[in-house]
Amino acid sequence: MFSILPIKGYISDIKGFHCDGISAGLKANNQLDIGFIYSDAMCEVESIFTKNKFQAAPLKHFNQRRYTQSNFVLINSKNANAMTGQSGIDDINELFLELRESLPQIDNPIMSSTGVIGVRLPKDKILEGAKTFNLENKNGENLTRAIMTTDAYPKSCLYEVTMKNGHSFRIGAVAKGAGMINPNLATMLCFICTDADVPKEDMKQALLENAHTTFNAISVDGDTSTNDTVILMANKKAYCYNKTAFKEALRLVMNDMAMLVVSDGEGAKKSVGFEVIGASNDNEAELIAKNLSNSLLVKTALFGEDPNWGRIASTIGASGANCDENALTISFENVIVYRKGEILFTKELEAKAATILQQDSFKITCDIGLGNGKFTAYGCDLGYEYVKINADYRT
Repeated sequence: MFSILPIKGYISDIKGFHCDGISAGLKANNQLDIGFIYSDAMCEVESIFTKNKFQAAPLKHFNQRRYTQSNFVLINSKNANAMTGQSGIDDINELFLELRESLPQIDNPIMSSTGVIGVRLPKDKILEGAKTFNLENKNGENLTRAIMTTDAYPKSCLYEVTMKNGHSFRIGAVAKGAGMINPNLATMLCFICTDADVPKEDMKQALLENAHTTFNAISVDGDTSTNDTVILMANKKAYCYNKTAFKEALRLVMNDMAMLVVSDGEGAKKSVGFEVIGASNDNEAELIAKNLSNSLLVKTALFGEDPNWGRIASTIGASGANCDENALTISFENVIVYRKGEILFTKELEAKAATILQQDSFKITCDIGLGNGKFTAYGCDLGYEYVKINADYRT
């Protein structure tokens, strides 16, 4: 019926989309620090934002304007424009009012920011830099780097969806995020672009459904940012759409970005899937899995490559979910260390489990043994580098 294949490229390789990143002097040493996404046709826009009650000014600005369409997103790093009150919103309005004089093509422009909280936006620097944007540029790599903060590497993906009749559309994303990542829209920004002719009503539904098992299933440090944003833009220039194909392609894009974010947890060396099965129901499974992905004791054990299954058991018991130690089974990949009240943790099994924990990526499975509920959350280890990065984040 259709095929979905990853392809090389960036969102600028989708019909009608352009992007770039430049240095506006927000970061030291002429590093790229502001970028844009522009479509030469108006886009339908849908979004989901952080559940932090102190939403940053760009999110408040978006919600006040009730955006349903746009053709331009301006993104800056180094400054979150959060906890800046009405002044932060006014700065955005003033910036766009002046920027339209230099870039009259932009319509319903959207602002997105990431960086330090509690500092007014360096509006003049951003404006002067943005005035030099060439909206015809297609430099996806520059954009991925311009929006980075503590990210170790840029994050992007691109897929092509081909129908049986040969018609096709593309969907891709660019994202940033390495810290302040918690399952309440796991600071994270993600911009998804497509030329699919997707109906407006399908966009929000697909975003919300896919977020549950992707962005809302990851955790780096248990902290929910003021700026977390996912924006989906569809310019419909491919004149092609299939609801099932679009939803699955969107899931793949969101999953790719989520896994790149959690793998890039500040100072992290390991990405871990916490698979919970056999819970009383799916909600209980999700509760347990997210407690495991957030546990500092579990994270530090992962950093030390210590298969300390007792910390996993303790976290399950403290989660508030229905559980019974005589029904529980814990395994590191295929190595079962505890099974329904029986401790299997011999020196030989400990060595096998430790070998698994030495890998960059692996899965820990907890069978609660009480029902059919299941959920997988994703996390990473927590080590010295995380403390170092966040101890001097503002300097």
